[in-house]
Amino acid sequence: MTSSPHSATNDPTGADQPDAGKHADSAAGPPARTRGKVVRRRILIGAGSLLGLGALTGGAYGINFAMVYRDRKLSNVGELDFRNRLAIPRLLEPEKDSRGRRHFTLKARAGTSTLVPGKKTPTWGINGPFLGPTLRARRGDTVSVAFTNGLPETTTLHWHGMHLPAEMDGSPHQAVAPGSVWRPSWRLDQPAATLWYHPHPHGKTADHATRGIAGLFLIEDEHSGDTGLPQTYGVDDVPLILQDRAFNDDGSLSLHGYSFGEELAGAGTSGVLGDTILVNGTHNPHMDVATRLVRLRVLNGSNARVYNLGLTDGRSFHLVAQEAGLLPAPLRMRRLQLAPAERAEIVVPFEPGDKVVLRSYAPDLGVGFPSSRLDGGEDTFDLLQFRAAKKLRGSGELPAKVSGAPGPVTAPDSARTRDFELSGFQINGRTMDMNRIDQVSPARAVELWDVEAIDGAPHSFHVHGTSFSVVSYDGRPVPERLRGLKDTVYLPQQKTLRLAVPMPEYTDPATPYMFHCHMLKHEDQGMMGQFTVVKPGTERSAPRRISGGHH
Repeated sequence: MTSSPHSATNDPTGADQPDAGKHADSAAGPPARTRGKVVRRRILIGAGSLLGLGALTGGAYGINFAMVYRDRKLSNVGELDFRNRLAIPRLLEPEKDSRGRRHFTLKARAGTSTLVPGKKTPTWGINGPFLGPTLRARRGDTVSVAFTNGLPETTTLHWHGMHLPAEMDGSPHQAVAPGSVWRPSWRLDQPAATLWYHPHPHGKTADHATRGIAGLFLIEDEHSGDTGLPQTYGVDDVPLILQDRAFNDDGSLSLHGYSFGEELAGAGTSGVLGDTILVNGTHNPHMDVATRLVRLRVLNGSNARVYNLGLTDGRSFHLVAQEAGLLPAPLRMRRLQLAPAERAEIVVPFEPGDKVVLRSYAPDLGVGFPSSRLDGGEDTFDLLQFRAAKKLRGSGELPAKVSGAPGPVTAPDSARTRDFELSGFQINGRTMDMNRIDQVSPARAVELWDVEAIDGAPHSFHVHGTSFSVVSYDGRPVPERLRGLKDTVYLPQQKTLRLAVPMPEYTDPATPYMFHCHMLKHEDQGMMGQFTVVKPGTERSAPRRISGGHH
């Protein structure tokens, strides 16, 4: 230990002299040796106090973590009586205008909804107070939309899964100010699929989606009538939009879904994980079944929750389509896991008088302690009860093959390979910059994208403007559940998914498409990048910076 500033050897009062030293010690207090002990004792006491404070703080953190961890295993099993009839989103067919285009009129507005018993909840919706209508059009149609923003904030309307020009995509670059009208138009040219629309404002997507802006967009094609699958909308062809929500005591929606203590313990890193489940905006729902087969178009419309779907009596069902198209043959399964923004079409068989519940079992997030529980990996929720009539229509037989199913995307041997690592709120170590172009690709090229999550957190990866095939799973063959055309995929930790990604045909060096994590908090915090599509041969001259941030 260094000498005390008050020790004899450093004392400026003259302690070197015997007499002076006596007077100095007398006037200054205890002798130098004693003062040194006092100083050392004070240092030890101070250090001990800091250690004690650290121990107390650490102890308080540990207690808080233990309480949060205990309470984050959520379930509603046994709590529901399924008293509410499932709402079916209104089917909005387009109007044909004088130019032959199929036209939709949509308006976002604020309203009030009864989402939980006895409470009025302020919500947002499209053409209504919560959610939006199901849009339906046909391959080959030229679609036009008049989207009016009647909300108090700037927003966008993104056509998730749609193949279209970047300027029509509804990304953060197509911002629509309050009171303004956006008029995109494009030609539908992709296989029959269950797509959807949702807001995509930069940095506020989670908030706007939580308030209620979402709806399905169904594309039919020349094969739709010949698939042998159920196809009467709202009867045996039924949309299921799954959303979890957290509510404040007054019935308002919690835009965060977690308290300060929960955040301190590590909960909420993926965003809102609500303890109340809504299906098509209906809480505690049941659906009356009138046919032996029911086709369910399931959308995980949640911000961050992963669902692992199954029926409580253990019956099997058939997967017939992924996000971007039908499968060549129905795939029998008992569990189906869907990450945020993933969709699937399943066909469920029923017998007269059946009563069975669609449940989300604990999903396999592929993450370790404590993330698995804190991010919903141990949660179980009853979603919807099916009540079959005593007499059911139809034969209950599925076709062995499905007509019109698109083939997988294949990449040539010369395909360019790109690497994407997701960690924290970044992709490849970069946070989203609205003015930066991260990748430039030639139109119509098929590229190989190797995507990996490396931070121990759940992530789902979405690419705008195209549909891809998963071609390998950490170097191994792709599981059957991941086959078929997709636009969003859940990323297993420390395992590389190789995607065959066809670039759009539309070129625009100044307007980008997005790729990003579809855990909405991650997206808002910067886990997103941009790519432009240009004429082949012009990649090197294409700009890597664009001005303005919005278009």
